[in-house]
Amino acid sequence: MNTVLTQELDRFNGLIRIIRGSLNNLKKAIKGEILLSTELEAALNSLQNGQVPAMWIKKSFPSLKPLGSYIKDLMERLTWFQDWLENGIPTVLWITRFHFTQGFLTGAKQNYARKYKIAIDLLDYDFEVVRDPEAAWTQAPEDGINVVGPYIEGCKWDDINMCLEESDPKILYVKAPMVWFKPCKVDEFA
Repeated sequence: MNTVLTQELDRFNGLIRIIRGSLNNLKKAIKGEILLSTELEAALNSLQNGQVPAMWIKKSFPSLKPLGSYIKDLMERLTWFQDWLENGIPTVLWITRFHFTQGFLTGAKQNYARKYKIAIDLLDYDFEVVRDPEAAWTQAPEDGINVVGPYIEGCKWDDINMCLEESDPKILYVKAPMVWFKPCKVDEFA
């Protein structure tokens, strides 16, 4: 998971460099110290309209949020990764905070493969909704990962019956419950 963290931080550092560089260049262009390029002008127009500039989106995590919400989301992600750096891997992982979700899921599978000396291409995930989410925040599972962050569409989760049910009126998206991603051998599914 250290490799996953390093790769994620590299991506976020690249994004921060683009944001900082473009804002510094915009400040200089407004002062008349440098020319306002087409790309900078487009970024300025986006910022004035409360949108995320295209030059940021190229290096960004997937997001359709307007500028204010995007910056808030970025800060929450950076704080979460900073906490991971300072305090070790979290007991619950926010899958939606990763740039490259597939790399994160592969890293978790790789940990399992190394622990049990199984070829990683023989592994897949089984899933189980966590029955006691509060306890999961204090202790990670022995194998696999507890994940939060996704939303479900057109239904909702019933904690009592542990199943999906009809969504409430006029509610299209709801947060998914915490899910335990359990690596297992592919032949265990059969």
